[in-house]
Amino acid sequence: MIEVYIDGASAGDPGPSGAGIFIKGHGRAEQYSIPLGMMSNHEAEFHALIEALKICTKQGYQIVSFRTDSQAVESAMEKRFAKKQQYSVLLEEALRLSDQLDLFFIKWVPSKENKVADELSRMAIQLNKK
Repeated sequence: MIEVYIDGASAGDPGPSGAGIFIKGHGRAEQYSIPLGMMSNHEAEFHALIEALKICTKQGYQIVSFRTDSQAVESAMEKRFAKKQQYSVLLEEALRLSDQLDLFFIKWVPSKENKVADELSRMAIQLNKK
């Protein structure tokens, strides 16, 4: 099983945003800092999930367990429903990607257990500014 830690961050609401993705499994670790442009923090959290799912499908990972410190993302994926309409399109894309996997799990974790992804997302914000 592959473990995927994700985080989205935004410097402002909206503001320059980034996704941090930390993937471990099969005896190796992968780290990604992806600039996302201008968006809200919640949008960045959903984009981090989508980007991580794209990476997993491209790498051929079929059994993945995601960890996020965003209760909104975790809840939306579990219920397959976003409370706010503005996140529905992002949720639909995430669900479409997750449905391509054999097994997909998502679990909320406290921020202290998501530090690597958090650092990667903050580095991605800086990449927006270059």
